Amino acid sequence: MSAAYLAFITVCVIWGTTYLAITVALESVPVLLVAGLRWMFAGGVMSAVMLATGRGLPGPRLWGPLALLGFLMNVVGNGFVVYAQQYVASGLTAVLIATTPFWSALVERLLPNGERFSRRALCGLALGFTGIVVLVWPQMTAAAADSANGASRAAGFIGGVIAIQLACIGWVIGTSYARRHELGDSPFRSTALQMVFSGAMLLGAATWHGDWQHVSFTPRTTAAMLYLSLAGSLVAYSAYIYAIQHLPLSLVSLYAYINPIIAVTLGTLLLSEPLTARIAAAAALVLAGTWIVGRTQITKSRDHEITK
Repeated sequence: MSAAYLAFITVCVIWGTTYLAITVALESVPVLLVAGLRWMFAGGVMSAVMLATGRGLPGPRLWGPLALLGFLMNVVGNGFVVYAQQYVASGLTAVLIATTPFWSALVERLLPNGERFSRRALCGLALGFTGIVVLVWPQMTAAAADSANGASRAAGFIGGVIAIQLACIGWVIGTSYARRHELGDSPFRSTALQMVFSGAMLLGAATWHGDWQHVSFTPRTTAAMLYLSLAGSLVAYSAYIYAIQHLPLSLVSLYAYINPIIAVTLGTLLLSEPLTARIAAAAALVLAGTWIVGRTQITKSRDHEITK
């Protein structure tokens, strides 16, 4: 059991630091290449490990579902996050990613026989949405009334916030798809191929966009890319898989509330990202609303298991 708790701590710490690494990587590596190189490298290493240990990789029957899952979770889910961090501070990105339970509740509601929102869940949604409005309202007014340069920065910020929400939607739909479809007998074998497929999609898009002409690697960006690939993808994702197999989901899900604290702290200390009273209040509202919705979902899931 101690190994499971160590895996949980690993997820909390490493995934909380990847937002800082993405910001650093973007200093000299275009968006599509930051995401594409990360997933291709991690997928290639994990695939090599699976083959070297005799576990092999999933057969052609699963290539379509795994490619779709890679598109939803890594291309949309991670790609839009990387795009957003051109305009949104790393700490704020982590806070906004914490709204994933909002979209999870909505997606589950839209599915056939989906459950209606409880009053508690609606209160959580309203609280979290209020936090997002508090966060983006000054930029919205600036986009309408500021100078052209200021309006451009404000529009970039708002676009980044929207991109993060699209990333959350992609992640949630991918998670829902994975729960409802058979993806092989080993999550690690499937994950290896999923990362390779998503890396190929992102690198293909980067090539079409001409990003290779603009890439350069400095010691900082090289270290950031290696950290994202090895620590963020290989180590942390493997730890996450292990943790959810040996610990209650209600405990593992707490990583979503710990990550923003780490990300905001690192962004403020190492990147001099602003942390005003308004930003702190908005973050508190978003995390409080997310906690309410998340706890409601966990309670419903537990009650469903009891009545089965």
